[in-house]
Amino acid sequence: MSEVRTALVIGGGIAGPVAATALLKAGIEATVYEAYPAESNGIGGALALAPNGLAALGVVGADDAVRSIATPIRHTRMSMGGRKPSELPGLPDLPPLQMVERGDLHRALHDRAVAAGVGFAYGKRLVGVDEGPAGITARFADGSTADADILVGADGVRSTVRTLIDPNAPGAGYTGMLGFEGHADADLDLAADTMTFAFGRRAYYLYWRRPDGRIGWGANLPSKKYMTLNEARAIPADDWLRTLRETYAGDVPGDELARRTTAETLQVVGALHIMPPVPHWYRGRMVLVGDAVHAPSNSTGQGASMAIESAVQLARCLRDLPGPSPAFAAYERLRRARVEKITTRGVKINHAKTPGPVARKAMSVMMPIMFKAMNMEKTMGWEQRYTIDWDAPVTAASDTASTV
Repeated sequence: MSEVRTALVIGGGIAGPVAATALLKAGIEATVYEAYPAESNGIGGALALAPNGLAALGVVGADDAVRSIATPIRHTRMSMGGRKPSELPGLPDLPPLQMVERGDLHRALHDRAVAAGVGFAYGKRLVGVDEGPAGITARFADGSTADADILVGADGVRSTVRTLIDPNAPGAGYTGMLGFEGHADADLDLAADTMTFAFGRRAYYLYWRRPDGRIGWGANLPSKKYMTLNEARAIPADDWLRTLRETYAGDVPGDELARRTTAETLQVVGALHIMPPVPHWYRGRMVLVGDAVHAPSNSTGQGASMAIESAVQLARCLRDLPGPSPAFAAYERLRRARVEKITTRGVKINHAKTPGPVARKAMSVMMPIMFKAMNMEKTMGWEQRYTIDWDAPVTAASDTASTV
């Protein structure tokens, strides 16, 4: 039986509300502390939840709510250099990817957490902690404090908790790309359940049909200069649209998507990140979850799903092991190898998104051949078939508590 009875969860995005809901399910009272002054609508446009992510949401009873606001993606295609898109192989017996607006996902997870009994406190920016033998105290910028048995850092790629655990911890790396999302009124022959990944002449993009009939598209703009979200948004949207239109000029349908996107429908995301391996996932009564410890780059389509999985697994470990130290150690054993393998895949994809002229020509020849020869079960089955058995007990010697 765990000695942990209360938890402070820092961060109200995706991992935080799921972790708090799972902790409550495990018998641990949890409160979420969010730096923003009110519930966040999310930053970054749409994201995809993989079958494994939806399965993990099922543990906390949030899967149906998310499906109700998402667009199922049953088919994926790839286009190289403007060629006609080719269907990509998949795992047809699995549920489809779910494309969901980040703000809608935040609200659904928040509402599920509140319904379960989780408390939320806003305007609480963490600035420090005080640890003792009996618990931990969080100190916030407004002068207030909060006490609990443990503190969970779900505060994203720029995590304060990560630095408190290890002042020398690495920060998020830059992929060499800036992210944008637009909506365009374009007459494309595109089914509602299909997403296309396109390697244009100068840059990568993807597109899909939104529920309102418009085409949603995401651009990964190569940029040697790193730009934070605030720095990127300080540049007028019309200026970014000129850059995007120049970048995707001549691409089909990238050219049309860029031309038909307006300043009002362009969302600037800023630098796209990837988290290098973090040496220390926990220390004392603090532990990391989600993007604070493993942000595998948007290229994997697994960032949100990995965060959700880790949140649930952390709660299981705290439920079954006697104190923070053995629970945190078991949690890291369950998660590190999986998330770092997926992050490595993301690094490879990022390199493919920013090739030079010679490499781009080689890709246009080799990638269609590679996909035809790919054994999807071997390549992606272990990743997308992952499920968590909530009822299975976790022990200090556990190597796994899930099926793949």
